[in-house]
Amino acid sequence: MAEIQSAVESDLDPNKDDLPLRANTNHMLVRHYVLDLAVHFESKTIGGSIVLFLEPGKGAESTEIPDSAPLGASTTSLPPLCEQPKQEPQLQLHPQPGATEVTAETCAHKHVEGTEARPWEEGASEEFTLVLDCCDLSVSKVEEVDVASVPAMRALLGDCEQPPQARCLSFTLVERLLALSSSCWREQHDLYLQCSTAPCPEGAAPLSFHTDRWSLQLRKRGVGSPSGFPRVLRIWYETKPEGASVRWTDTQDGRCCVYTMGSPINNRALFPCQEPPVAMSTWQATVVAPAEYTVLLSGENRAVPVQKESGLSRWAYYVTMPMPASTFTLAVGQWHEARAKSGTAVPEFQGAPDGPAQTQSVCSHVDYPCRFALTPAWREAVIPHRVFSPACLLPQVEAVVVPHLPACLAAAHAVLGVHPFSHLDVLLVPSGFSSLGMASPHVVFLSQSVLAGPPHLCGARLCHEIAHAWFGLAIGARDWTEEWISEGFATYLEDVLWAKVQQLSHRQEEDQLHLRALLRWRRLHDELQNSEQELQILRPHKESTGAVAESGASTVKHGLNPEKPFMQVHYLKGYFLLKFLASFTGHEQFLAFLRLFVSTYHGQLVLSQDFLRMLLDHFPDVKRRGLALEGIYADWLDAPGIPKWLTEESAAWIQSPLVAEVQQEVTKWIHFSRGHGKGTKRKRGDPSLKVNFKEMGPEQTVLLLEMLLEEEKMSAGVLQTLERTYNLRTQDAEVKHRWCELVVKHKHSAAYKDVEDFLIDNQAMGVYLYGELMLQEDSGQQALARRCFSRTQEHMDPAALAVVSEMIL
Repeated sequence: MAEIQSAVESDLDPNKDDLPLRANTNHMLVRHYVLDLAVHFESKTIGGSIVLFLEPGKGAESTEIPDSAPLGASTTSLPPLCEQPKQEPQLQLHPQPGATEVTAETCAHKHVEGTEARPWEEGASEEFTLVLDCCDLSVSKVEEVDVASVPAMRALLGDCEQPPQARCLSFTLVERLLALSSSCWREQHDLYLQCSTAPCPEGAAPLSFHTDRWSLQLRKRGVGSPSGFPRVLRIWYETKPEGASVRWTDTQDGRCCVYTMGSPINNRALFPCQEPPVAMSTWQATVVAPAEYTVLLSGENRAVPVQKESGLSRWAYYVTMPMPASTFTLAVGQWHEARAKSGTAVPEFQGAPDGPAQTQSVCSHVDYPCRFALTPAWREAVIPHRVFSPACLLPQVEAVVVPHLPACLAAAHAVLGVHPFSHLDVLLVPSGFSSLGMASPHVVFLSQSVLAGPPHLCGARLCHEIAHAWFGLAIGARDWTEEWISEGFATYLEDVLWAKVQQLSHRQEEDQLHLRALLRWRRLHDELQNSEQELQILRPHKESTGAVAESGASTVKHGLNPEKPFMQVHYLKGYFLLKFLASFTGHEQFLAFLRLFVSTYHGQLVLSQDFLRMLLDHFPDVKRRGLALEGIYADWLDAPGIPKWLTEESAAWIQSPLVAEVQQEVTKWIHFSRGHGKGTKRKRGDPSLKVNFKEMGPEQTVLLLEMLLEEEKMSAGVLQTLERTYNLRTQDAEVKHRWCELVVKHKHSAAYKDVEDFLIDNQAMGVYLYGELMLQEDSGQQALARRCFSRTQEHMDPAALAVVSEMIL
């Protein structure tokens, strides 16, 4: 059956099928990863070893444990090895004495060590198979690790009345290592590190392994169940240049770099792992790279490189909060740290409680050093942070990103409470990055598109990505198809946080929220008209959401559809669902409930019903007003299209003051345009030549240009006046995008250079602009599209490359 499943999945069409999550997490769970890697820019590979610390899952048989508990004490109640109060994680990772370190020189040699494993087919019917998610990796050897050979591990047996038998010693030691209290996390991580360099058991042969398109499968001779399977494995491997988890490209300075993609297949082409979100783990990683490179990684410590004699540097990171392997992020490049100007003040905001004693619930997650339990963390409105970028972007980054980041962090703290993570690094990624931003634990990627024009776009995007620390990272979706749980919440909170950063009055905030809601409504309306209905459903698994196979394997619905990354239905429809719910509770009461939800569920994975049921229980009066779980499913989560409430509510947003101002200006422009059409004779002093147009903010300008796009004809003279009136070439990327649409629609050749610059500088936003250029069937516009594509395709995001290639070729 496994072979049939493997054959079927290897034939998946990546243009229309679901992404398989093959790891059998119900049988065995990875609790901790230790990575020791070297980055090779010459070959565009990353190579080395990964050590997995395993624990039998809830579906594992318990009949074959080899006498693993003939001890004087239960392994579920272990004596503490240390008595330390919980505090901020600060671990310095260094090579252990006598350990062989992975470097650029040694990792290739390590790959070919060891004896040949037996053919994969042998033992297929009797032996347990550990399945890991894996793609585009060259695995050379898999071996068991002898943790009993590490002298420091013996201290874990201090309370035993009699020592365990030799054949179950490693099982017992690993059980006790994994069960150490979070107050002993330093000792635990040090033991993980020592074990990662331990040898194989004497006389043990390498494990048999097999790779197919989506998985790495492992067996040990004679082991028929998870309970008898080795608890610590070392895998020697190397990535492939074409692996879809990492991007090898050039920075804006023209220097080679590499960073993790996050999608479409998460991290399985970076290291063998368990991709289902339920497989939450901790990790520590050392990365060797050329000394002139900076290594950023999802870690709680601010790593300092250790210089090596060979012109290389070694960076070490770790996390103590269990998270899905998909959140692991790596970026290696010749980045430069941006500096803040002295004297920059951070506004103080009133809002969230200032300590754990004021929260309404206690931590319900597995034991780890949680910041929600630390009073000092609650008072830290602005966590330590750094910003990195290529040298050529530093002036813009220091002028736009650096000043706004502290205020965005402080606003998030005021609205949501304690920051789940202890520090944040922000990186301006290469121009081929596929979106405006991406959040990971301790690391945020930003597109260069946020740098142009007024700081509005940058500030709002920073708020969006910072909000993901709570919704998407500290609280994650148990089923990845419920993307709205992350993106809908971040989009909703983006508005709240950015309004606070701007220190708007209540009336100003309400007006801005209405304007942003109307812009999103228009975007959602257009997207729903031009997308498949299947892609419009927020809960595509419906009543089966969260369900997995007996092994723990599952799929991500539409996970391999290249059009999905460019859709915003989960962002927008999820955002409007939250506005709908807030309309029942009141805005401030809804924010207070979000803080309660965070306090209750941080460190855990949730489904839609967890949030909705808690909300309905917390606000019992909304049930009496007709709000019910079944209705929310039917109207918002399980069906395509637009709910009735949204259509009705949009009428109120059109009447808001900021929108009314835009409509007045649109009327002026229409009148001005019709008075300047072809064949219209105008005399000097004609009043139609002199129109006083009102100055507007960036989002009002976006709405103005969108409304003008509905006009059938606009002359070149009117378009030139429009550009000069609002200085459109100096505006942010959202405004420029609408300007480019006007230029394309009306074949305004004098501004084709604006379109070309936009497609090259804003690759995260320009995909569908290619389609508009091609649809016009104008030879000049099509030549422009092909010229831009030729210049950018080498470093274009793979999903964008696929979509644009289809449009052009």
